[in-house]
Amino acid sequence: MKELSLNILDIAQNSIRAEATRIEILIDETETTLRLTIRDNGYGMSEDFVKTVTDPFSTTRTTRKVGMGIPLLKLAAEQTGGTFSIRSVERSVDPEHCGTETSALFYKNHLDFTPLGDVVSSIVLLIRASEKTDFVFRHTMPDRTVALDTRELRQVLGEEVPLDEYEVLAWIRDMLKEQYAAEA
Repeated sequence: MKELSLNILDIAQNSIRAEATRIEILIDETETTLRLTIRDNGYGMSEDFVKTVTDPFSTTRTTRKVGMGIPLLKLAAEQTGGTFSIRSVERSVDPEHCGTETSALFYKNHLDFTPLGDVVSSIVLLIRASEKTDFVFRHTMPDRTVALDTRELRQVLGEEVPLDEYEVLAWIRDMLKEQYAAEA
């Protein structure tokens, strides 16, 4: 994938398919590194499947026999000298602490570093596609933090205003863009 924001979309869509009610998208950035972590409370994966999930021919999808999202994210991180990890707990094993966490560390000064891309559009699209799912987004940079928690929006808006309304999505997009544009 040409942008990490597309990896975010892909992995978060996996979380939605895994019936996650909360998805955390965390980006921790320093001058030299970027760590992307996506954590959910979905139904998780078996230990055996976690061991094979970085193989492109290991997928739960029925529409195709190849799953490239996680293998490409792992490759992108490792090509910069970074690391990749995934851990998961199945709902049947521990219903209170189930879910999956995917984490990739990138070295930004490496020639093969994949740019972050349009993360704002990815977040807005995810909220639009799965209005019932709560998203916690935080991008911590050396000079500022950009953040959104849909649980807070639901408290302010109440149940009568869905998050996938055009006006709400436009406000979310503008609010995130303003945070990115703000001077430190």
